Amino acid sequence: MMGILWENSFLPFLFVTVIIGGGAAYLSGRSLAMSWYRIRKLMFYMLLLAGAVRFFHYALFGGTLLSVHYYVVDAAVLIGFSLLGYRLTRVRQMVTQYRWLYERAGPFSWREKRVVGE
Repeated sequence: MMGILWENSFLPFLFVTVIIGGGAAYLSGRSLAMSWYRIRKLMFYMLLLAGAVRFFHYALFGGTLLSVHYYVVDAAVLIGFSLLGYRLTRVRQMVTQYRWLYERAGPFSWREKRVVGE
């Protein structure tokens, strides 16, 4: 039985797309944030990585190689993981490298430091 998110079984989707692909996407997001690249470049790389993940589904588990639906699902999962890595790293960068200007406002954001006496 085919699902909306996975083709044959949930385990290949979990293993290839979420664990391996998601881990690579998270690390790619961190790497691009540390290099101060913009998110546009990250999106391009995730679309390429989604093609590689689709190939692994095809080669290892007999999935469909040229399926637009499952490519979009894989790309969405990878983009989500990459944006998570990108944003967490960017927040850490801003509050450590510019600690006189910014303070952490949560796990995904920062704000300007409040000056005492204003």
